[in-house]
Amino acid sequence: MSGQNAAGLELSVEGANKRDAGRGIARLPESARSRLGVLSGDPVIVEGDRRTVVKVWPADEDGQFVRVDADTRANAGVNIGDVVTVHNATVDDATSVTVQPAQPLPGNEAYEHTVRDRLVDRMVQADERVHVEGLGTFLVRTTTPDGSVRVADDTRLTVLPYGGDESASRTAEPSEPTGESPSPEDADIDVSYEDIGGLDEELDLIREMIEVPLSEPERFRRLGIDPPSGVLLHGPPGTGKTLIARAVANEVDAYFDTISGPEIVSKYKGESEERLREAFEQAEANAPAILFIDEIDSIAGARDEDADMENRVVAQLLTLMDGLEDRGRVVVIGATNRVDTIDEALRRGGRFDREIEIGVPDEGGRREILDVHTREMPMTDDVDLDRVAGRTHGFVGADLQSLTTEAAMNALRREKEDPDVSREDFGAALAAVDPSAMREYVAESPTVTFDDVGGLEEAKDTLTEAVQWPLVYGPLFDAANTDPPTGVLLYGPPGTGKTLLARAVAGESGVNFVHVNGPELLDRYVGESEKAVREVFDRARQTAPSIVFLDEIDAIAGQRGETHEVTERVVSQLLTELDGVTDNPNLVVLAATNRREGLDDALLRPGRLEQHVEVPNPDEAARRKILEVHTEGKPLGDDVDLDRLAAVTEGRSGADLEALVRAASMRAIREVADSASPDEANERADDVVIEGSHFDDAMDGLDWSG
Repeated sequence: MSGQNAAGLELSVEGANKRDAGRGIARLPESARSRLGVLSGDPVIVEGDRRTVVKVWPADEDGQFVRVDADTRANAGVNIGDVVTVHNATVDDATSVTVQPAQPLPGNEAYEHTVRDRLVDRMVQADERVHVEGLGTFLVRTTTPDGSVRVADDTRLTVLPYGGDESASRTAEPSEPTGESPSPEDADIDVSYEDIGGLDEELDLIREMIEVPLSEPERFRRLGIDPPSGVLLHGPPGTGKTLIARAVANEVDAYFDTISGPEIVSKYKGESEERLREAFEQAEANAPAILFIDEIDSIAGARDEDADMENRVVAQLLTLMDGLEDRGRVVVIGATNRVDTIDEALRRGGRFDREIEIGVPDEGGRREILDVHTREMPMTDDVDLDRVAGRTHGFVGADLQSLTTEAAMNALRREKEDPDVSREDFGAALAAVDPSAMREYVAESPTVTFDDVGGLEEAKDTLTEAVQWPLVYGPLFDAANTDPPTGVLLYGPPGTGKTLLARAVAGESGVNFVHVNGPELLDRYVGESEKAVREVFDRARQTAPSIVFLDEIDAIAGQRGETHEVTERVVSQLLTELDGVTDNPNLVVLAATNRREGLDDALLRPGRLEQHVEVPNPDEAARRKILEVHTEGKPLGDDVDLDRLAAVTEGRSGADLEALVRAASMRAIREVADSASPDEANERADDVVIEGSHFDDAMDGLDWSG
């Protein structure tokens, strides 16, 4: 290595873009590249506690920073936020390089050619780590010549087996290996900040509370305050709480121990407390340390008279957190998806000093998470991750990981060898994977659109403005300083299409649709019905943008003073939740009833279910359209006259017309089925034709009296 610029530039370290992780590059702003006199692809030295060499790539924004990934930060001995000196440099091609996997490799095949091909044009240096696409992290043991070198097409590369058994090295002309086993520190190459997508703000808060106290506790001493002792991470399952804890531990090079809440519990008196004490003693002995308590709600729930063991465990945990002697060198991270059940004594300063919500990611966050999980996935050019991110409302990180895995499995099923994942594979995966946060309430993304709803043009227009416009035209509402409607009530006789309309507007908008039947929320136990209402709205907020559809709302929202006590409490809870919806423009409430006069007046005022849309029985033109929808694709006879059918079905609802078409279809099927054996009848499937007479018979057979 020669030709370096002695002066260099002092720049702040920032995390790499998600897709850059493991590529051995440093992104520099244009101003920094100009001052160093380097172009894209040139090598530069990044100097912190140690020196490492990486390749320059341009950054999208300007500033005084350098973006590098976790491997480069570890090689340079720096963390995010540290200041490094960046020099330009020239690097010689390597004659030979010896590497060793940080984790065991699958199978017994020779990996030399694969590793070299994937490292070509990469800068490596002895005693550093380097990521090899598809195979993981490798430790560089020796290079010829010494110092930083570039892997070239003709570099002789040796792969030592995991564990450093020299005799097992597979190369015709091996370099002189060190024979060392990876140290525990080297082997602990797990999760980095680049492996966490969509949580940049949360990561900044956590780093502030954990990374600084562990690495620089003296800064708190100078201010005369105690460093924080604990952070409570809460949010839906699968959002990345455990992942964040592991990433922070790796980045600060701290001892990391995980306690799973249920594992602490023992049937023997005193043993649960002893296990907790041992975990804290081990952490203090290995400080700086992070003690991660997963599912903390299982051992730290609110104390009461009937839970002796739980009371003792909570008391022990309080004592241990208060008694941390080396405060600032041991940080406790708790994780739960039921934060409201945690004992309130733990949720104060000096114990869990800060509570950080790890919520459901927005569209930009989902795009980052998809970048992480497709980083090493071979994909065809037609895959549009922006489109996938836009279609996965309510998906948490774990759901998106499942989605990419399912897409890859679909590609494997299609092609047995070296498949690339295509847009079609992601489409199949989207049909198979649902957002986990909403499975309890059957969140769905309906495929029904307004084209499947005959007539009701006025209702469609009103719903479009109330539901779709706030999602599509957000800037226009901001410009007018106007809030969109909070809720819409669909009312009208049974069977007119109220539920179908609600599903259709969700299908048109492409958002999550939470369908709740009013009676499902009722429970005979005090408080359970109100809790069910709260949970529906909590989950809907977490997976916004979404539509909450309360079908048969009259069953739970009758006039107070005239209904049962349970119903009155539900109405009060519903009013509270509707008032809270105004703060979230991505959450819309639709309700349906055929008894509008029976609803509590407080629900129907502006700010709650403020828009009332009548869904009446269809007129003749609308009946014609409904019949078209339900007969589309059916083998109709030439004598079927939909205009005549629309004229003679006056007063009938959409459900009645659907039933008419179904009954006529059954009569046509019956004619063929009764004429032969099942096998012969199935062979004559093309003979099924729905004639005008079938419709006439169906009308005679249906109960049209009401």
